[in-house]
Amino acid sequence: MAFFKKLKDKLFKSSSKLEEGLDAIVEDGGEVEEVVQTPEPVAQPAPAAPERSAEADPVVPAPPVAAPDPESVPQSVPEIEPEIEPETEPEPRPVLPVPDPAPRHEPQPAAKPQSQSPGLLGRLLGRSAPGTVVRRTLDDDMLEQLEELLITADMGVDTALRVTANMAEGRFGKKLSTDEIKALLASEIARIMDPVARPLPIYPKRPQVVLVVGVNGSGKTTTIGKLASQFKAAGKSVVIAAGDTFRAAAVEQLQVWGERAGVPVLTAPEGTDPASLAFDAMTKAQEDGADLLMIDTAGRLQNRADLMEELAKIIRVIRKKDPDAPHNTLLVLDATTGQNALSQVETFRKISDVSGLVMTKLDGTAKGGVLVALADKFGLPIHAIGVGEQIDDLAPFDPEEFAAALTGSDSPA
Repeated sequence: MAFFKKLKDKLFKSSSKLEEGLDAIVEDGGEVEEVVQTPEPVAQPAPAAPERSAEADPVVPAPPVAAPDPESVPQSVPEIEPEIEPETEPEPRPVLPVPDPAPRHEPQPAAKPQSQSPGLLGRLLGRSAPGTVVRRTLDDDMLEQLEELLITADMGVDTALRVTANMAEGRFGKKLSTDEIKALLASEIARIMDPVARPLPIYPKRPQVVLVVGVNGSGKTTTIGKLASQFKAAGKSVVIAAGDTFRAAAVEQLQVWGERAGVPVLTAPEGTDPASLAFDAMTKAQEDGADLLMIDTAGRLQNRADLMEELAKIIRVIRKKDPDAPHNTLLVLDATTGQNALSQVETFRKISDVSGLVMTKLDGTAKGGVLVALADKFGLPIHAIGVGEQIDDLAPFDPEEFAAALTGSDSPA
């Protein structure tokens, strides 16, 4: 849950965009309804509590049974009354504020979840008043607005249509609130992404070769450093090969991560053939008996045929050492690229047989929905997601946590 809280806090652009859009859709043509069921569960325990506690009090303090018996009964009554009085008030809704504020402060947060982004209609009709909620009938117009909202969040046309169709199944013509739509959306996103949420597999083959590919600036070098550090902490022996031989900064960055994690980083002079370095790194990893060899590669655009051929050469060379290598090919995607990530996956799959995805920079984009489109279209395993530069900002992908954070829900389903 710690990473979910961080994910929700940092994925503010995508979630706020969806939340604001859902609020606007429901307010557009929605009607204010009074919620009459909320005060009832609060008032029910009020009369029952004092009677039972008065009889139970003498049983609790067992030692002083003789004299304190009559005194303990009146003492227990005033102790219970201050706790019941705020509960019997009709306006507070203690179910909504999950933290433990004093009961006197409950009326303030109670209005907040019902009016997260009050629009003109909400203000005119008193949407912020406790005990009211805006609901709108799920019809064709509303479904069309939902589709447009999801497309703007970079889910893509096909995925947006599929998601809204599943949301409407069995609910068409019914009135729904923003929170209800948000829960339905989160549930549908989690359902799509659940099959692809798989950790990076570990094989008995030593060394297990992990080739990391992606376009320029996607976060490959940082991702390798974080993964190596985490595997090292899990007791695995790791070797890193700095295969981006054309960029000195990438080599230096990996060396910093290697020192931090206690992992050796194999380098070569600038301009060296990266395929040659990869071959030498496999030889070194075999001699050292390493569990994992992680090979960094230079960033390359998917439309550069010459650079993609260079990547294919790296794979051909390391297969001379091990016909099954690389055992994992991770494609690191930058969430800020949006729908362009789809074409990246298509191209890199043809050249390097991508086995899994890592999505970075989810904290700096309003296009987090592209991860849903990737899962829906390709079905490739999503091993991890990143929301920052710290080592604990890269974590295994959890579909329920991601869906809740993307839609702005309070907690995973």
